[in-house]
Amino acid sequence: MDTPTTIIIRKAEANDLEKVYALIKALAIFEKAPEEPSNTLKKFIEEATCSTPRFHVILAESKSEIVGIALYYFGYSSWKGSMLYLDDLIVKEEHRSRGIGKKLMDELIAIAKEEKVNQFRWHVLDWNSGAINFYKKYPVTFDASWVTVKIEKENLTKELPY
Repeated sequence: MDTPTTIIIRKAEANDLEKVYALIKALAIFEKAPEEPSNTLKKFIEEATCSTPRFHVILAESKSEIVGIALYYFGYSSWKGSMLYLDDLIVKEEHRSRGIGKKLMDELIAIAKEEKVNQFRWHVLDWNSGAINFYKKYPVTFDASWVTVKIEKENLTKELPY
């Protein structure tokens, strides 16, 4: 009889970051945007390990293999106050439906409570029904009235049009 594998949730360490970065690249392929990631591994590691890290990662580990990650950072809303922003929640395809995503989300909620933030926020692609259905298990609000707006790196150096 197969016994369930133990899943350990822990903070990522510097020596985990190359594998975390590889999962993020795999997510881009899943999200049909393999050319979109422009952050280098070197910069990713620098920004995770500097004196004031730009982001944090918790990971799910099974038999010393990283099977899932959650990359998040803290932000601020003038309306809501402090928030935890989830940028990526990834569970390797062959490890899905084993409760790993739930363990990662539950740990993020615990971190949000511990940090006393007023909101836990993230985006999900409108076509990703698996993720949407997963998130619906939590007391979430889907907000269709906001549009994501951004200025990409290459446009930040351009002269302003006005």
